[in-house]
Amino acid sequence: MDTVLSSKSKTITIGSDKPFCIIGERINPTSRKKFSEELREGNLDTVVVDTNAQVEAGADMLDVNAGIPLVDEAELLSKMLTLIQATTDLPICIDSSVIEALEAGLGVYEGKALVNSVTGEDERLDEILPLVAKHGAAVIGLANDETGIPETAEQRLEIATKIVNAAGDHGIPPEDVVIDPLAMTVGADTEAVTTTLHAIRLIRDNLGVNMCLGASNVSFGLPERHVLNAGFLPMAMAAGLTSAIMSTAKVCVDAVRASDLLLGHDAWGANWIAAHRARQKSEAVGAA
Repeated sequence: MDTVLSSKSKTITIGSDKPFCIIGERINPTSRKKFSEELREGNLDTVVVDTNAQVEAGADMLDVNAGIPLVDEAELLSKMLTLIQATTDLPICIDSSVIEALEAGLGVYEGKALVNSVTGEDERLDEILPLVAKHGAAVIGLANDETGIPETAEQRLEIATKIVNAAGDHGIPPEDVVIDPLAMTVGADTEAVTTTLHAIRLIRDNLGVNMCLGASNVSFGLPERHVLNAGFLPMAMAAGLTSAIMSTAKVCVDAVRASDLLLGHDAWGANWIAAHRARQKSEAVGAA
């Protein structure tokens, strides 16, 4: 089952037999005080810097979030998306919990976007799914609902099934529903990752839809976060994860691309070898 997303001029396909889709997480003001202040003042310079850095690091898509208190999120998100689309041709994941912001963002987006996100709460399903259907977008469905974050993988599968079925009721096909099985920090619960991996396998085997995680959540509050994330991602990929909103730190990107090759999603290592040659050429130019 393939989820096809696009910008004005570039298409990315997420699928179980395709290379893993890296969605750069950086364009998000959460826990970034200086960036938040810049955005509040209307300064979008860092948006461009973060866009270019993630493109250079190997991102396939970019997650864009404009959630700042006391700011017109709809207006800010529209400006950010317009600027990013002028800077790169990578498809975008529009990240907001505010309906007005999502509608504004989808209104200026050129292509087929991924909306991040909807939960299994009836109210949220009724608000967001019609908007996704109207704009012909795809949507990330978080496997939690009004009861909170399910403790078991089986409960997450149940909510994921509800979201897929509700999307179908609005004319959104399963291939345009990307389920988030929920990555929780292992620093707070030693079973968090094993539960997530079990949920990924259950969703893969029972629904067959594509999946996405906020991969950096697993390492929150712990030292050497990039190393932990790089250790987690290949395990999740082997279990059936097909995309992630994640850091584009080299150790993380390298872990994903190596796993693509080893899992048979990079035929004859073509992408791996091409990336290696590109690095060699860049290093040679830098040394000249």
